[in-house]
Amino acid sequence: MGKASRTKQAPDRRARIAAQREAERRRSQLRRIYLAGGSVLVVVIVVVALVLVNLNKGSGTAATPSNGPTGAALTALTKQVTGVPTSVTDKVASGGIPSEVLVSATTSSDISSDTSNLGSFFAYVNGAPQTVNGKPEILYIGAEYCPYCAAQRWAMINALSRFGTFTGLKTTHSSVTDVYPDTPTWTFYGSSYSSPYINFTSVETTTNERIGNTTNTSVAYQTLQTPTTAQTNLWDQYTNGNGTIPFINLGGKYVQEGNLYPLNPSMLQKLTWQQVAADMNNPNSSLGKAEIGNANVMTAAICNLTGDKPASACTSTIQALAAQLPK
Repeated sequence: MGKASRTKQAPDRRARIAAQREAERRRSQLRRIYLAGGSVLVVVIVVVALVLVNLNKGSGTAATPSNGPTGAALTALTKQVTGVPTSVTDKVASGGIPSEVLVSATTSSDISSDTSNLGSFFAYVNGAPQTVNGKPEILYIGAEYCPYCAAQRWAMINALSRFGTFTGLKTTHSSVTDVYPDTPTWTFYGSSYSSPYINFTSVETTTNERIGNTTNTSVAYQTLQTPTTAQTNLWDQYTNGNGTIPFINLGGKYVQEGNLYPLNPSMLQKLTWQQVAADMNNPNSSLGKAEIGNANVMTAAICNLTGDKPASACTSTIQALAAQLPK
């Protein structure tokens, strides 16, 4: 990508990042309160809200958006997303991700600068190794309401499936009251992952529905999973305590915050799950290139962690991309 092209794209990307940051900042305090968990007040609010919802059933509410395919259709969709051919992924390569969002951030000041100036980025952080049973741990922290998480999960599922196998994946959508409402996506909640090469840990902090199923945007989303203290410390360390999501820590050596440009949830608006999957298998699709490009960067980083194993994932194209990652 030429300098002129990058310069032209930078203002749009910075504006998008600024909007994302502001939205996350407004939600951060509420989310932290609920992640602290256990408050009697929260329990009372939830109970009262549920009672009110039950009392008002049948009083005329908006139809609930679809959570996506189930049964055989879900099985087919999962296969389509996890089994994108190597011929497609190699052709996409970086998918147009600009080099300036691939950074080295080995100090707290680096993280602070990249968080402020880039917003969304992929960084070599060279932190303490994060492993589970001797395998590099890939830690994801997100939320079902989050449209940026919604866009990223497609890429993550594809990338991680090159190293192992998911079971129990289900489709869902981002919040209908947030930006980019009702973005088609997946949830890691309730799923499992096995791999001889890596460990994957996911934390979906909240559902996509607000307390009491209200549309009031000042009300927090329902808590789903709570990060451990160690996970929260990593999250705080690499997001300046802002709780930015999606957050991905790869083996303690790399960190990703947000979606890597050009991927943006706006690209998935009004699409069905099947349409997104079809685009991911089309190397000429803008959405496909953005999703697979994000997946390939993650794959390249993991290949650096595993010593280029397995060969089926760490192709020559991926190894070339891995060599371009910051060190």
